[in-house]
Amino acid sequence: MCSISSERCNDAIDIQAELPSDRTSQFDDATLKAMAEVYLKDGDNEYKKGEAENAVHFYTEGLQVNCKDIQVNATLYSNRAAAQLSLGNYQEALDDATASVQLEPTFVKAIENGASACVQLHPYQEAIDWCQKEKQINKQLLQTAGLYTIEMGDKALEGACYCKLGIFYQGLGDFERAIQYYERHLKIAKELGDKTGEGNGYQNLGNAYFYLRDFETAIQYHECHLKTAKEVGDKAGEGNSYGNLGNAYHSQGDIERAIQYHARHLKIAKEVGDKAGEGAGYGNLGNAYFSLGDFEKAIEFHKRHLKIAKEVRDKVREGKTYGKLGEAYCSLGNFERAIQCHECHLKIAKEVGGKAEEGESYGNLGNAYRCKGDFKRAIHYHERHLKIAKEVADKVGEGNSYGNLGNAYDSLGDFERAIQYHERHLKIAKEVGDKTGEGISYGGLGNAYQGLGDFERAIQYHEGHLKITKEVGDKAGEGRSYGSLGNAYERLGDFERAIQFHERQLKVAKEVGDRAGEGKGHGNLGNAYQNLGDFERAICYHERDLEISKEVGDKAGEGISYGNLGNAYQSLEDFERAIQYHERHLKIAKEVADKVGEGNSYGNLGNAYFRLGDFERAIHYYERVLKITKEVGDKAREGSSYGNLGNAYQSLGDFERAIYYHERYLKIAKEVGNKAGEGMTYYNLGNDYWNLGDLERAVNLYRSCVVIFEGVRASMRSKDDWKISYRNMNRNAYTCLWRVHLKQNQILDALLCAEQGRAQALNDLIFFNYGSEETQPRPHTPTSSDFEVSVGGVVSNTVFMAVDDKERKIYYWFIKSSQDIQLRSIEISNYGFFKDVNTFIGSLVNTVSREFKRGVLKCENRSLDEPCNEELVRKRSVHADTSPECSPNETFRILYNVIIEPIADLVDGIELIFVPESSLWLVPFAALMDSESNYLCESFRVRMIPSLTTLKLINDYPDDFHNKTGALLVGDPCLGEDLYKELGLDPLPFAREEVAMIGKILGADPLIGEEAKKDEVLRRLPSVGLVHFAAHGRMETGEIALAPRSVCSSQPFVKEDIILTMKDVLDTHIRARLVVLSCCHSARGEIKAEGVVGIARAFLGAGARSVLVSLWAIDDEATLEFMKYFYEELVRGRLASEALDHAVKSMKESKQFSHVKYWAPFVLIGDDVRWELN
Repeated sequence: MCSISSERCNDAIDIQAELPSDRTSQFDDATLKAMAEVYLKDGDNEYKKGEAENAVHFYTEGLQVNCKDIQVNATLYSNRAAAQLSLGNYQEALDDATASVQLEPTFVKAIENGASACVQLHPYQEAIDWCQKEKQINKQLLQTAGLYTIEMGDKALEGACYCKLGIFYQGLGDFERAIQYYERHLKIAKELGDKTGEGNGYQNLGNAYFYLRDFETAIQYHECHLKTAKEVGDKAGEGNSYGNLGNAYHSQGDIERAIQYHARHLKIAKEVGDKAGEGAGYGNLGNAYFSLGDFEKAIEFHKRHLKIAKEVRDKVREGKTYGKLGEAYCSLGNFERAIQCHECHLKIAKEVGGKAEEGESYGNLGNAYRCKGDFKRAIHYHERHLKIAKEVADKVGEGNSYGNLGNAYDSLGDFERAIQYHERHLKIAKEVGDKTGEGISYGGLGNAYQGLGDFERAIQYHEGHLKITKEVGDKAGEGRSYGSLGNAYERLGDFERAIQFHERQLKVAKEVGDRAGEGKGHGNLGNAYQNLGDFERAICYHERDLEISKEVGDKAGEGISYGNLGNAYQSLEDFERAIQYHERHLKIAKEVADKVGEGNSYGNLGNAYFRLGDFERAIHYYERVLKITKEVGDKAREGSSYGNLGNAYQSLGDFERAIYYHERYLKIAKEVGNKAGEGMTYYNLGNDYWNLGDLERAVNLYRSCVVIFEGVRASMRSKDDWKISYRNMNRNAYTCLWRVHLKQNQILDALLCAEQGRAQALNDLIFFNYGSEETQPRPHTPTSSDFEVSVGGVVSNTVFMAVDDKERKIYYWFIKSSQDIQLRSIEISNYGFFKDVNTFIGSLVNTVSREFKRGVLKCENRSLDEPCNEELVRKRSVHADTSPECSPNETFRILYNVIIEPIADLVDGIELIFVPESSLWLVPFAALMDSESNYLCESFRVRMIPSLTTLKLINDYPDDFHNKTGALLVGDPCLGEDLYKELGLDPLPFAREEVAMIGKILGADPLIGEEAKKDEVLRRLPSVGLVHFAAHGRMETGEIALAPRSVCSSQPFVKEDIILTMKDVLDTHIRARLVVLSCCHSARGEIKAEGVVGIARAFLGAGARSVLVSLWAIDDEATLEFMKYFYEELVRGRLASEALDHAVKSMKESKQFSHVKYWAPFVLIGDDVRWELN
C-alpha cells in the first residue's frame, strides 16, 4: 500500500486544524481567503514558468494562511501535489492529493494527481482498485469520483476518468486494456466537440500503440494529434506531437526522419518557453544519435537535457538523463564514467522514491559492469533490478532483468543457466505483448545455444529474432540479427554464409545511418574473411572498423579493432606487427577498465608468442588471462585459458603439466555444457598421451572426441552445408584416431576410423533420400562387423586413400575382400619441399589443368561462376604453392609413382576403384603414366566412390528403386538477351548440337532453348533413368541455369525462376541411374574434409546412382566426339564404366583427339550402372 501520513487521512476538520494560526489570527475570513488566493496565484505563475520549487513554496505559504475556505485549501493542496509530482517527490505529492480530496471529494484534479503519484510509486493495482471499487469515498477516492461523474451525467469528467484508467493500465503494461479506455475517452471528446481532449485522446492512443510496437498505427494517431493541435493553435501540443512522431520513426529505424521531428519539437519548445519540452527534445535527439552510433553527439544532447532538468529542479528527468548518459559512455567504452552516471541515477531514484527508476538504474549498472567484464557484480545488480520489478509488478522490467541475467551468465559461459533466464524473459514478453522483448530473448537464446554448440537451435532462434525485427520495423535490430546469424554460421565454419549475413548487416547499418553498427559489420566481415584465409581483405575490413570506432569515439571498439588487426597480421606471420596491435588493444582496454578486452589482448599476445615459438612468454600471458577470468568469474574463458596453457606446455614437451591443464579445461567445459570445447580438449589430451607413448589412452581420448563431434553432427539432421563445415573444422581428430591405430599396427581399426569420417554429410543425404524409416543415422563407434557390412558391395581392387599432412604421407588400404586388406604408404618428402600432401598434389593437378586450358582453342564457357571464382576455388581447394613447372607427362609420371607404384604389385583384374581424400579427388587417374609411358587407362577401367559406405547405401536398395528407362536431355537453355547480358553469359550452340546428337542415339527428344524451362525440367526429373545437362553450371553450388518462363518478359530477373538448385532436385526425389554433367569443370569444387563439394556430389546426394563429370574443359568438337562414343556404347547395354573406357580408348586412337587432354578429364563417380533403351 502507498504510505499516507496518518494526520492527513482523518477528515477535513483535522486537516484544517493542523494549519498554523498564530500569524493570521488577527485577520478576518475574507482577508485570509484573499491572502491565500494571492499565494495560490503566485504559485500557479511559478509552476507555469517551470519553477516547481518556487511554486511549492508559494502553495505552502497559502496553506499556512489558514483560511477557512475549503475550496481554496483543496486547490492549494492539489496544485502543490502537481508541483511535487513534477519534482519527482511522489510520496509528498500523494499526501497532498489525499489531503485535497479529503477536503473536496469530487476534486478531479486532486484525484488525478494522487493517482499519478500512486502510479509512480508503483502500486499500480491499488490505483486501479481505487478506480474500480464502488462508493468508498474516504478510502477509495478515485472510483467514487468516477461514479459521481457518470451518475450525474458529466460527460467531460467521465471522459477524464476513462483517460486516467487508460494511464493506469498503460503503467501496468496492459496496453490493450489501456487502448479500450483511451478510445472511450476519445469518443466522448468528439461527442462534446472538445478538440483539446480529442487531441489528447489521439496522443494517448498513439503512445499506447507505440508501446505495443505497432509503430504504423502509433504514427497515424500522432499525426491526428498534430493536425488537431494545429487547428486549435496548441503550439505545445504541436511540439509534443513532433516529439512522439520522432520516437515512433526512431523505433522503426528511420533515424534521420526521427531527428527532423525532434528538431521541430525542440524549436517549438524554445519558442513557447517550454523548458521541460526543450529538455525532452534534447533527450530525444540524444537517443537518436545514440542509435546512429554517434555517441559523442548523443552525450552532448543528453548533457543539455541534464542542464535543463537541473534548472527546473526535475529530479526524475535528471535521474533518467544520467541513465542515458551512462548508456552512451558505456557504448564509448568509458565504463567508469558510465558507472558514475548510473550511480547518480540510482541516488536520485532513491531520493524521489521512484522504485521503478531505482530498478532500472540497477539494470543499467549491471549492463555496465558486464561490458566491463565484472560479471559477478553485473549479476548482483540485475538481481536487485529483478527484485524491485517483482515488488512493483513491473512485468516488462522483470522480463528485461531475466534477459540481462541471461546475458551475464552467457558471458560467464554458464549457457544452461543463461537459457533458463532467457526463456523466462521470453515467457513474460509473450504474456505482455512485448514483441521487441520477445525478439531480444530469441537472440539471447540463440547466443546461449551457440555457446553450447547446438548450432541448429541457435540459428532457429536468431532467425526468430530477425523475423520479429522485420515485423515491428526495427531496422537497427534487423541489422544486429543479421550479425548474430553471421556469427553463428562462422562458429559453424560456414564462412561463405557468414559473409552473406554480415554483408546484410553492413547494408542495413548504412541504410539507417548506424555508424557503430557499420563498424561492427566491417569487423565481422574481417573476421569471416580471416577464417576463410583471405587475410589481406580481412585487414581492409578491420582498418575500416578501426576508422569508424575512432570517428564515433568508441574506445572499446577501437581496442577490439586493434586486436582483430593483430590476429590478421599473425595469420600472415607478421608477428612483430601483430604484437604491436595487440599491445595497443591492451593499452586501451586498461584505459577504459575493460577487463574482458584486457583478458582478450593478453590471450592474443600469448597466441602470437606461441606462434613465434616463444612458449615461455606465451605462458606468461596465458596466466594473466587466467587471473582475470577468475577475478570476473568467467568460467568459459577460464577453461579456454587452461586449454591454451596446456597447449603451450605440450609444445615445451612438458606433457604431464599439459595434461593437468587440459584436464582442468575438460572439467569446466563439461560444467558449462561447452560441447565444442569438450571435444577439442579430448583431442588435445589425446595428443598429450600420444607424445607420452600411451597409445591406448590416446585412442580412447581421440574416440571420445569423435563421439562428441558425431553427436553435434547428428543434431544438425538434414542441414547438409552445416555438416560439411563442421566436419571440415574437426578433420584432425579423425586423422589422429586412425593414425594412432596404425601406430599400433591395427590396420582394420584404422580403416574403420578413416571410413567413419569420410563423406559423412553425403551419406546422410543418401540415407534420407532413399527413404529410410529412421530419421537420422545414429552416431556410434565403428566395429569390425560394420566393416563387413560396408565392404559387402565393394569389388576387388578398391583403393581407400587417406592423407596424413602432419607426417606428409599418403596411406593406401588395398581391399581385395573383407578378409584380404593390405596397407601401403608413401612419403612426399622425396619430391621437394611442400608443407603438406594437399599442397603437393594440388600443385601437380593445377599445373596440368593450366597447361591444357592454354591449349584449348574452341571451347564454350559453360561456367555460371564469376570470372574470378575458378582461381578462388583453386586457392581454397589445394592451397597451391609455387612449384617447378613440368610437362603434363612428367606430372603424370610423378602422380603414378606416388599413387600407383606403392600398390602396383597388389593389382590384378581390369578395374580399379579409388576412394580418394582431399586433393586426390582432382587427379586424372586414367592419365597416370608408368615408367614405360603406358597410361593407367590402357590396363584398367577406373571409377571413384566417395566412401565405402556411400556405395553400400546405394547397393542396399532394390534394383527397381532407380529408373531404368527414360531420358531427360537438356541443352543450351535460352535465357533471353537481357538475362545473358545481366549474367555475363553467352548462348551455347555446341551444347545444343550435343544433346541433339545424343537424342538421336537414344531416340529421345531433348529440351533445347526456350523449351528447357525450370518447371518442365523439374516435372520430368523424377521419372527418368538418365539425365544429361549441357548448360551453364556453377561448380561450387551445383546450380544450373535454365530457361525462364518467358524470355521476353519485362519482369525483373528472379533467381528462383531460372536456377535449378540442389534443393529443387532433392524435392523432386530424383531416381536417375546416371547423370551426365557436360558443364565446365563439373568434377571440381571446394576441397573439404567431406570431399569435393561441388555439382557431382550434389547429384549423388539428390539420389543419382552414378555421375559422369569432367575435371577440365575441352574442345567443343572433342566433347561431341566423346559423347558420341560414350552413348553409342551405353545403348548397346554396356556398363557406364565400360562405355567410358571405350570412349576414352576411341578418342586416344583417333587422329584428331588422341592427345591426353581430350580424353583424360572424364571421371565416373558412384556405382556402375546400365541404361536400358526404351
